Amino acid sequence: MTNKKSEASMVPSRQNPADVTALDLKPAPLSPEMAAYFTKCEEKLGFVPNVLVAYGHAMPKLETFAAFYNELMLAPSGLTKLEREMIAVVVSAENRCWYCLVAHGAAVRQLSGRPELGEALAFNYRAADLAPRERAMLDFALKVARASAEIEEPDRARLREAGFSEAEIWDIAAVAAFFAMSNRMASAVGMQPNPEYHAQGR
Repeated sequence: MTNKKSEASMVPSRQNPADVTALDLKPAPLSPEMAAYFTKCEEKLGFVPNVLVAYGHAMPKLETFAAFYNELMLAPSGLTKLEREMIAVVVSAENRCWYCLVAHGAAVRQLSGRPELGEALAFNYRAADLAPRERAMLDFALKVARASAEIEEPDRARLREAGFSEAEIWDIAAVAAFFAMSNRMASAVGMQPNPEYHAQGR
């Protein structure tokens, strides 16, 4: 008879990286920290995001990804959670990342209470009803994703003029750069979004 501790330390059979990506990867045993994290996701969201399932083939990769994601997207920042999610959607739209557009578009709809905002950001953020601060932030985030080598002092100055602090400018760049990487990984491995995202915030 399998004890509860050993059951909790393994990725359940339904959470197989091969089921949510185009790669035939096997689930690795979850560390105690990641087992608790998966349980927390189940309790809070009702499911484990497929990005975590995908990274679950290797604990060092999963733990590093989760820690960096949580630091950028959930830790205290001068940027609100909604602003960070807006950056995620605009960068993901530039990179045409199916997974991140679905997952973070849902987050924008939920956090803003404005389904149309999530749609506009996914298709063309310039059509969205944005405050000047938000527009400046998203213009900069797009440039990070599209042509970071072309960023110059006037680009940073526009953010300062919009009211962003030096630390907030760092955070805008960090979130945009993180999603530029995540978009490429998700697309490269054929990562599929959780079906639950599609109906959220509508």
